[in-house]
Amino acid sequence: MTKNWTPLAITWFVLAIAGLVGTWTFNALAIVQLRDFVGDWVNSGPAVSSLTVDLLVVAVAGCILIVVESRRLGMRGAWLYIVLSGLTAFAFTFPLFLAMRQRRLTAIAADAQQLPRT
Repeated sequence: MTKNWTPLAITWFVLAIAGLVGTWTFNALAIVQLRDFVGDWVNSGPAVSSLTVDLLVVAVAGCILIVVESRRLGMRGAWLYIVLSGLTAFAFTFPLFLAMRQRRLTAIAADAQQLPRT
């Protein structure tokens, strides 16, 4: 099964881990400092609001892609990536999905090469 880990799949997986560590480092810092995390988002000014909208739109588009691609490639459990993004971070779950998608594409290509041609 490890043969499905192509360089692109590994890249996506590394980005997923970086997204998880990067976001949860700041989440943990906010918890330790007893910060009002949501309040800091809302009260930090237009630059943060712009970034929030930007990321929200990208996350929605990414969720749509997860559902569409999962159905197209026959990948089950697409909803797990979307739910996990609310529990961890979309910066973790989207690259994780891309890694699993790349593994699926590699497996499909390998299966296609093994089929006898008529």
